[in-house]
Amino acid sequence: MPKHDAITNQREQEILREVRLAGGSCRIGFLARQLKVSDETIRRNIKTLEASGLVKKVHGGVSLLGMVSVVEPPFQRRMGRNAEAKKALALKVAEMIENGDSLFLDVGSTTAFVAQALQDHQNLYIVTNSITVAQMLTGRNKNRVFLAGGELRVLDGASFGQDALSFIKRFNVKYAISSVAAINARAGFMLYDIHDADISSAAIKQAQIGIAVVDSSKFGTRAPITVQTPQAFDLLVTDAQPDEGIASMLEKNDISLEVAS
Repeated sequence: MPKHDAITNQREQEILREVRLAGGSCRIGFLARQLKVSDETIRRNIKTLEASGLVKKVHGGVSLLGMVSVVEPPFQRRMGRNAEAKKALALKVAEMIENGDSLFLDVGSTTAFVAQALQDHQNLYIVTNSITVAQMLTGRNKNRVFLAGGELRVLDGASFGQDALSFIKRFNVKYAISSVAAINARAGFMLYDIHDADISSAAIKQAQIGIAVVDSSKFGTRAPITVQTPQAFDLLVTDAQPDEGIASMLEKNDISLEVAS
């Protein structure tokens, strides 16, 4: 059994990315050169990743275990996956939002559907780090849209980094709405990228109500990065009743549940 469910070390995330880019396996020396650290530092991080069940140490190198659980699919493919369930979730969230409300929307595929469902709302005050969300809601019905600056990620048009974090921390919104890549009873809510987790965590801290939007295909799965602690969220919106373990985790952390039909 893995000793823990989350990667909190940025270098471990960088190691996973480099191994993936190398085709799923590579040498210790190669990683050390890429990340400009010593071989011993790489070995220590690999030991932690191996204890997490994410990699396997081989002679002189490392291989990924369960690559699908470590690497997030491209954004357009995520938009097409479980699209009908995500649309139902988006409509449920949109029902909670009133004209004139303030909200943060992250860069997830499910929150892109939420943005689409909000296109008939008026006078919304929207903060986001997603170009997709900004394009959907800018110039509509007297909305005000604030897009975080910073480095843009080619994969999905997300802005991230210290500039984006500092920008988001300047706002106090009613709702922070976050897509989540995985949820289970032990680790709670998880994402694939440490930058996304930093952005979501910062936004949740600035919001009155934190909402996780998760389709049921993510139940019982895992991803490398924990989004703060489970109690950071106030509400889970999903499309099916979770199993007993997740339900218990929600109750323990005083997280309400809304199930979209």
